[in-house]
Amino acid sequence: MRKIIVLSMISLDGVMQAPGGPEEDKSDGFKYGGWTAPFGDEAYSKAVRNELKPADYLLGRKTFEIWEDYWPKNSEFWPGINDGNKYVLSKTRKNSEWKNSSFIENLEDIKNLKNSEGKDIQVWGSSELVHSLLKNDLVDELRLKIHPLLLGKGKKLFDSNAYPSGFTLTESSTTTTGVILASYKRAGEIKTGNAGETIK
Repeated sequence: MRKIIVLSMISLDGVMQAPGGPEEDKSDGFKYGGWTAPFGDEAYSKAVRNELKPADYLLGRKTFEIWEDYWPKNSEFWPGINDGNKYVLSKTRKNSEWKNSSFIENLEDIKNLKNSEGKDIQVWGSSELVHSLLKNDLVDELRLKIHPLLLGKGKKLFDSNAYPSGFTLTESSTTTTGVILASYKRAGEIKTGNAGETIK
């Protein structure tokens, strides 16, 4: 069985839209594209380079179409995205000229993919897809870069329909610009209790 790993750059209020540049995703009037740019440093760059190692990818159609237009022309920065298998959830697209791209239609296809043999599956962007994965308890790991700013409106990583899930922090660090790099692994069900009894 393969892991499904969600990787995301988010603001303190969970916005994930258009982190890379002003023209990336202006949908719904979003005007802060490229909001991660001021936060780069050596630790941030190292974390990103590590995440760009070869993998397979599960993408929503909108994210795929943004990437489809960009990455084949800029392969020197991320050769893995061109060489890796790209599985795209879409009911309207059936094919692409971008190599190693295939299309799936529903949640059952994702479950079959997860239960197959192969590399772990990374999910980048794709907010609606991530919401569906979290709702159906299909996310094994979250790798987040939490930036110290509030963006207000914009597509968010989490919505109100996520399956109640416990996660364990497996790795964390903070960059010189205040970005928290945090990795979480799925860890069973939610535990509850009386908080007053645990505070010493």
